[in-house]
Amino acid sequence: MATKLYIGGLAYRTTNDGLKQAFEQAGTVVSATVIMDKMTSRSRGFGFVEMGSDEEAQAAISMWDGKELDGRRLKVNEARPMENRRP
Repeated sequence: MATKLYIGGLAYRTTNDGLKQAFEQAGTVVSATVIMDKMTSRSRGFGFVEMGSDEEAQAAISMWDGKELDGRRLKVNEARPMENRRP
């Protein structure tokens, strides 16, 4: 079963492809998405990577948490479910 990871601290120049290529070093990447601001079309500095298995997700956390990608130190952990927002 795939495990979704939260990736914080992304550089503004990091792309979906760059994020995917980096995390493929730890295993199978199902998807990699850099979250973009709707108004400016610029990265919001975080994204999500979905790894193929729990073991690959743990390997990715060990490999990338606290390490640099594109000149920025990443924060990598398992993504939490999205909370309901107030209207």
